[in-house]
Amino acid sequence: MFNKLKQFKDIRDRAKTIQSALSDERAEGSAGWGKVKIVMDGNQKAVSVAIDGELLSDKAKLEGLVKDAVNDGIEKIQKILAEKMKDLGGLDLAQDMQSLMKKK
Repeated sequence: MFNKLKQFKDIRDRAKTIQSALSDERAEGSAGWGKVKIVMDGNQKAVSVAIDGELLSDKAKLEGLVKDAVNDGIEKIQKILAEKMKDLGGLDLAQDMQSLMKKK
């Protein structure tokens, strides 16, 4: 019982370390030839948004470009995170958690 609790604590500590390392990552998504830029962090949250002033007069176009920039940023940060998870052993963490849950 105590061994299992220690294993859960170890997994939780490793997960926190990985989460902390990933939160420092950044990726920029853009659309409209760079007229809309969104920087995403490793938690897939928008950190900053930049919009060229000439787009402010066309609401529909701006909405589409913001959506495209967000999607571009998410795609880029996910690629970075997948590589970083591989480097940090995050996939091993998921496997360890699965095997721990299967044990009785």
